[in-house]
Amino acid sequence: MNSELIEQLQSQLGANGLPYGIPIHPNLVHLTLGLFIIAIAFDIAGALFPLEKGILKFLSITAVRSNFFDVGWYNMVAAAIITFFTVAFGFYEIMLAEPSSSVTSAWGLGAMETMLWHGVGGVFLLMVIVGMTVWRAFQRYFWRKDTARQVQWGYLLAGLFILFLMYVHGTLGAQLAAEFGVHNTAIRMLRMGEDPNLLLR
Repeated sequence: MNSELIEQLQSQLGANGLPYGIPIHPNLVHLTLGLFIIAIAFDIAGALFPLEKGILKFLSITAVRSNFFDVGWYNMVAAAIITFFTVAFGFYEIMLAEPSSSVTSAWGLGAMETMLWHGVGGVFLLMVIVGMTVWRAFQRYFWRKDTARQVQWGYLLAGLFILFLMYVHGTLGAQLAAEFGVHNTAIRMLRMGEDPNLLLR
């Protein structure tokens, strides 16, 4: 790549090392997480509906079992769509990252190893979420469309396991920001000897 072009790009980067004020990837990550968690939680609530029915009736909450499954389905579709953008912005922002090479994470990994595992993990989770969405679609429209419980127990267990993987993967992302200072404005300013309290108001 042309060195002049690289210098021009670097001169346009802000205090967080990005050409825009707030990193987009972490915000999209939380949207992906929220949508996926809601999808699995409502499908679990729908699957356990016979046990909850008495409690809902006692609380005077009118609920229809199929509505729980509707929320689960539409949130899973939204999670699959948003995750493409989450991963895309993640790779864009990781290409602009300048992590500290002298720091080791709490897991004993260096910056490049952490970024590599986080990047590969992000692509893997994207494929898994899309796979879960396809699996959910087959259950909703073909395999279980005429049954009261629209989801299989294996699907719900897989969803819970994926939530655990998301936790591990998210910890890597948190280490990149907190320990390596990747696109963390305050950490970058402290390393440059500036006071973030004076400049970030």
